[in-house]
Amino acid sequence: MQDKFENKTAIIFGGSSGIGFEIARQLNSSGAKVYIASRNPPSDHLVVDYLNCDVREEQQIKSTIKRVVEQTGAVDILVNSMGIAGTDKVENISLSEWQEVIDTNLTGTFLTCREVIPIMKNKQYGKIVNIASIAGRFRSKISGAHYVASKAAIIGFTRQLAYELIPHGINVNAVCPSQTMTPMLEKTITREKRKELETQIPIGRLSTVGEQASPVLYLCSDDASYLSGAIIDVNGGQF
Repeated sequence: MQDKFENKTAIIFGGSSGIGFEIARQLNSSGAKVYIASRNPPSDHLVVDYLNCDVREEQQIKSTIKRVVEQTGAVDILVNSMGIAGTDKVENISLSEWQEVIDTNLTGTFLTCREVIPIMKNKQYGKIVNIASIAGRFRSKISGAHYVASKAAIIGFTRQLAYELIPHGINVNAVCPSQTMTPMLEKTITREKRKELETQIPIGRLSTVGEQASPVLYLCSDDASYLSGAIIDVNGGQF
């Protein structure tokens, strides 16, 4: 992928850690001008621009994208990697907890996409990749119904958006990662639960962030020009 993204501008929402950070790192090393937009700055050093943005706030998304366009003139690549999860059973999920997950994972994805669409249409070019989850394909052994619902909805949203935008040269796709060793997962999983999970994954282990980021880079590249509405499972053989 060396220099494959030269002269391309990318925004990674939720890129301060985990899969999103690795996507930003790989895009940066492949020549893209990369912006990370999230509530918290990256904990690791990376020579990209950081923009503070809470995707639950519509005006913050508008301001963030406007700032990028003012600095670079375009948004060629949008990756929605933001996400929060909870582990409660459905009867223990409060309405406020439900709303926070939906607002962050699903509504945030809708708002970022809506804001970049006119920019990409003007250029007749764009790549949008939404990070869904194996939970949205099936169910989750770890997270609650609010997380599963948000990720399942992202899959449907991606397919509809792909249908609407491909005539304008905009490819919209999603990936469905399985259990990946990210800071978010480490907060919600015990060592015993990790070992139990690994016995149920055909490949025999959890994913690394690099293994999740590489397919996203492909979808962001012009090599994937004929892919639109694809939902790619990166799950170590789980079905």
